[in-house]
Amino acid sequence: MLLLAMTPIWEPRFSEHSYGFRPGRKAADAVRAAQRYAESGQDWVVDLDISKFFDHVNWDILMGKIGQLIRDKRVLKLIGRYLRAGIMVNGVVVKSVEGTPQGGPLSPLLANIYLDALDRELERRGLRFSRYADDCNIHVSSRAAAERVLESVRGWIEKYLRLQVNVTKSGIGRTWERKFLGFRINRQQQIEAAPESLERFKTKVREKWRSCQSLTSNQLRDGWRRYVQGWWGYYRLAEDRRPIFRLEGWIRRHIRKCFWLRWHEREGRERKLRRLGLRGRMLNVAASSRGAWHLAGVGSLQTALSNATLRRYGFLMPSDLAGS
Repeated sequence: MLLLAMTPIWEPRFSEHSYGFRPGRKAADAVRAAQRYAESGQDWVVDLDISKFFDHVNWDILMGKIGQLIRDKRVLKLIGRYLRAGIMVNGVVVKSVEGTPQGGPLSPLLANIYLDALDRELERRGLRFSRYADDCNIHVSSRAAAERVLESVRGWIEKYLRLQVNVTKSGIGRTWERKFLGFRINRQQQIEAAPESLERFKTKVREKWRSCQSLTSNQLRDGWRRYVQGWWGYYRLAEDRRPIFRLEGWIRRHIRKCFWLRWHEREGRERKLRRLGLRGRMLNVAASSRGAWHLAGVGSLQTALSNATLRRYGFLMPSDLAGS
């Protein structure tokens, strides 16, 4: 109810450079804005990471900002109670003295209210930036400017917002050296999935296709489909998709390895391979002592579980979804 009442009051006042948790705006818009800055020649990035932002929002500063527009003391009292309610940890309520409850429906709006002062300061300085919640990239045209902006903005945040900038995660670099919301702008000024995002994706592939899970083959497939559809729904923004599509052979190899291990002994493997159409000498692989990863990449298993067969049985790849 507070969110519904407060959003129409604050939304028109927020900066056009703020994209997080706002009606009609999404992460893709923030990344495209960053791309436009790079295309205009401002391809040096000041990448700001605020240490545990939601845990360290200062209540006095936040309530002061809210009180500038909302005068009703009953509403202010409700917001104060929301902030002081604490969080549940292992069934025990832990009281807080700062921060906003992560996952709470009102917290994203409160975050934008709190960080609106940062937006206004960056605009006052004439800087081009894109902010999504506490993830902010500022674009400038040279290393010297980036170093200067990083140092001065960090000091401003610490002084006026009483927040700490994470010096290990923050930094400067060209757009292809820094990531933003899981993406980066490459040397050709195209949007692509950041290498770190692809590494997390690969970790999830290994997890999804572990052979020792107590799931049926259909459950494994359906779980994978849900995951890859959701993942692609976000990363389809990438214009250079080659780094994603190059992973598909590696993904299929993990799928083949998973099923080979789940087929267990020689008799079970031979029976499954026959069902998949193998005949004659190609069935000798059932008795092989070679490792599952090796076998998943060569010969008989690639024939039995070919790309076309996996696709026919619904084992989707990002490229299958690219045209949807």
